[in-house]
Amino acid sequence: MGNQGLDPGLPLIQNADLNGKVILVRFDHNVVKDGEIRDPYRIDRTLGTLYNIVERGGRPILMTHIGRPKDKKTGEIKCKLGESVEPIVEYLEHKLHTKFHIPRFNTDPKLGIIGIDTSINLYIRNLKERRIGGIYLPNTRWFQGEEATGEARENFAIQLAGLADIFINDAFGSWQPHASTYDITKHLPSYAGFLMQQEITNLSSVINPQRPFVAVVAGAKYDTKIKPLYAIYEKVDRLILGGVIYNTFLCAKYRISIEGVSEKDIIAARDLVEKDRVSQKIVELPYIVESDTIEGRIEGKYRTISIKDFREGRRYGYILDIDPESFEDRSVLESVSGARTIFVNAVMGFTPHFTSGSAALDSTIDRNRTAIKMYGGGDTLQEFKNLCPGLYLSVLDNTQYYFFTGGGAVLTAIEQGSPYGLKPVQALMENRGKPPDIPLPL
Repeated sequence: MGNQGLDPGLPLIQNADLNGKVILVRFDHNVVKDGEIRDPYRIDRTLGTLYNIVERGGRPILMTHIGRPKDKKTGEIKCKLGESVEPIVEYLEHKLHTKFHIPRFNTDPKLGIIGIDTSINLYIRNLKERRIGGIYLPNTRWFQGEEATGEARENFAIQLAGLADIFINDAFGSWQPHASTYDITKHLPSYAGFLMQQEITNLSSVINPQRPFVAVVAGAKYDTKIKPLYAIYEKVDRLILGGVIYNTFLCAKYRISIEGVSEKDIIAARDLVEKDRVSQKIVELPYIVESDTIEGRIEGKYRTISIKDFREGRRYGYILDIDPESFEDRSVLESVSGARTIFVNAVMGFTPHFTSGSAALDSTIDRNRTAIKMYGGGDTLQEFKNLCPGLYLSVLDNTQYYFFTGGGAVLTAIEQGSPYGLKPVQALMENRGKPPDIPLPL
């Protein structure tokens, strides 16, 4: 791949000497839930980096986080089988016809894995001598030092560095500055993998878009999306909202109540309503689906209503979807069909029962044959794949479509106005060309 759109200060895997070296590579393979892979897309997108490492003579040690094993209140780390890397290793072995080893370390029932011990040395020798294809470390968030502060974190970063000669970060979606994405760069020569390079290059199409630029943003909570929502609002020509975010906006604008929308969020959304009174960028979806219950799609308990019928002070049930008819509305259709860049971080309905809005959105966007279409976020992608499987398969390799692997990372980069402000990316650039700290021997 070319390097266009990349900051020359970003050290790239293609410029690293990998031959005969042990390569520690951080992926974002966070696709396991309850011991099963929900969608292997994030794994598949990293196979190019893995192939490149091996083809150029490198011997790979892989790592990723899975889920949130650390209890934020108590600080306890639980190493549950359902958050193990084993399904990922099984998938890779099946795909690549090679053997991976998962090392076992001493585990404290409350603190997780205390550290990496010398038992791994035998397997590193087997790796170097090609008796195994790779080593896959346990879930990084099982290690006490991954999200810790102080000495435990520093020790873990040094132990990780002691395993390898070079570090590759290919986990753009793992944007939090943890030991395995951030601190590690202080101790080893560090480079960006191919997926990270692609994500950064494509982000520039969102941050500096061809116009008209339309964004579709939805979310289950208003307060967590306020900052990125405002940042996106400043950049777009048109903005389409969905989910609880849209419900909150409607409450604030039309002074109505919708079940499940808090007064606090409605107050917060009034700023956006005022902003839009002047700029008029928000394209309202006119037909929405009201339900008496969130228990499911129960006949006789849901109906389509029009926002034209809203009256101040009225109370409504749960708004759980956008009626597909909304996407035939003239102003909505014109906004989508006239766009040159479309960015989607949205599931429009309350899944798994209300999915018509998301399916209609994806189909309407696909009818625009000239726009660059970018989808961000695991849920957004999962919904697209489930609802429009034929379309999903047909556009996976279409140059007009790009599917980001990390939604949070994309929104944070948009909020900051640059992907280079993300801490793990910053760390790669800051430590470029610095002599590494000498890691302590295991």
